[in-house]
Amino acid sequence: MLWITAADYRNDFKINLTFSDGKSGIVDFENLLDEKIFLPLKNPGEFKNFRLNSWTLEWENGADFSPEFLYSKMIENH
Repeated sequence: MLWITAADYRNDFKINLTFSDGKSGIVDFENLLDEKIFLPLKNPGEFKNFRLNSWTLEWENGADFSPEFLYSKMIENH
């Protein structure tokens, strides 16, 4: 099972994520916010207001992404 261990906001709609397998990288969420639950997150102020629950990122409105999906979207840090 994969989970997120750290999340650091970078800029725009980018967050640097670290996963339980030790890999880390940037996920650009800009094109991932088109579904209804994610629409409020297109506001940068709302987007920045995330928290890390026990396994993934979560926003105030209940929106979240599975860690596996975010892992697949990550541009790995080298």
